[in-house]
Amino acid sequence: MDGFGTNSNVIVLAATNRADVLDKALMRAGRFDRQIYVDLPDVRERKEIFDVHLKPLKKAKDLDTDFLSKQTPGFSGADIANVCNEAALNCRSR
Repeated sequence: MDGFGTNSNVIVLAATNRADVLDKALMRAGRFDRQIYVDLPDVRERKEIFDVHLKPLKKAKDLDTDFLSKQTPGFSGADIANVCNEAALNCRSR
């Protein structure tokens, strides 16, 4: 991250779900000027995420994504994607 002049117009974006294990040198002043925390999705957002990940899959006509979203508090978008992928794999193996 050294070697850039002040007019280099370089923007670095980084993401982690484990900020507690980052090297302290990364978090020194001047390295990353902003930290944005993104909360886990609420029930409405989880339903929308399920809809996105289930769209390309064959599914039962009576599949209730409202029920799925209510049963998955604390799930991230990645967790929901994984549930959908695992369900698809499980159905293919039958």
